[in-house]
Amino acid sequence: MTAGESPAAALTRLVNGYQISHALHATAALGVADLLAAGMTSVVDLATATETQAAPLYRLLRALAAAGVFHELPDRHFTLTAMGECLRSDASDPVAPWAMLAGQPYVHRAWEALPHSLRTGETAFRHAHGVDVWDYRARHPEQSAIFDRAMSGISRRVAEAVVNTCDFGRFHRVVDVGGGEGALLAHILATHPTVSGVLFDLPHVVSRATPLLDAAGVTGRCDVVAGDFFTGVPEGGDAYVLKGILHDWDDPAATSILRACRRAIAPGGALLVIERLIAPPNEGADAKFSDLNMLVLPGGGERTRDEFNTLFIASGFRPIDVLATGTRMSVLRAEPVEHAVED
Repeated sequence: MTAGESPAAALTRLVNGYQISHALHATAALGVADLLAAGMTSVVDLATATETQAAPLYRLLRALAAAGVFHELPDRHFTLTAMGECLRSDASDPVAPWAMLAGQPYVHRAWEALPHSLRTGETAFRHAHGVDVWDYRARHPEQSAIFDRAMSGISRRVAEAVVNTCDFGRFHRVVDVGGGEGALLAHILATHPTVSGVLFDLPHVVSRATPLLDAAGVTGRCDVVAGDFFTGVPEGGDAYVLKGILHDWDDPAATSILRACRRAIAPGGALLVIERLIAPPNEGADAKFSDLNMLVLPGGGERTRDEFNTLFIASGFRPIDVLATGTRMSVLRAEPVEHAVED
């Protein structure tokens, strides 16, 4: 609760959180932050540029200004705040792609089925849509692209912190398993010119990686490989990176992914798992609501450090330590034991 706020008022504010989510989604879709960054501050001009009406657009922007996203000036003019800067398409810490994903109707429909998950333990998404989230996105390429952009945005937000935390310069070949469009791997390779990489993900995902790798100037040192990590991953890397992968899956599936990495990793290699960690009771709301999102959408979950260690041991890895990155994500390090675990 904020200072002077009653318990009922604080709870009501939480209940109404969906309103801000939808407002941010609409603002991101319209590209308002980019227009403000370019110097267009008048609501009338913004409405013309976004093909909206000035009166309702003003109501949207003043509400978000009251929430701290924009700053309202006299005569219905607006500027960006530090939070609003994160909605720019060129933001170094981008949030707009996540706002676009979070506002999709199919996501909200799945969340509406949360009671089904609570009664049955099953994934709400499959109950709401009749297929799992991966099949749904494969059948709706436009939604797959929105999801991949959101994941790239998250990777950009944590990439610098991860690179500053881990010494990737000691590796020869880094394999990014489920690496999406390559945002994290591109940053790793750009920071360490002697390191080569392998970007590995589903065919329709890695097909969109070339522009990002080209922009980072690392295309010549990065192999792009399409495949399914349940059947195998590229061999011979001395570092295998999985960012935001294991939380999508239940324990048997996560173990299968890790065992594929164990079979492929070079002797003396390192496993680097980048995930949120569940905090002790009454702490860490971010990870715990992300855990609910995993229950609703893909059917996985966030984990504690001990739960990750259990997965590592079952997959033929020895847990080493956990590195804090200064972001919401931690790096869990593990190394292969002498004998691989067989399926």
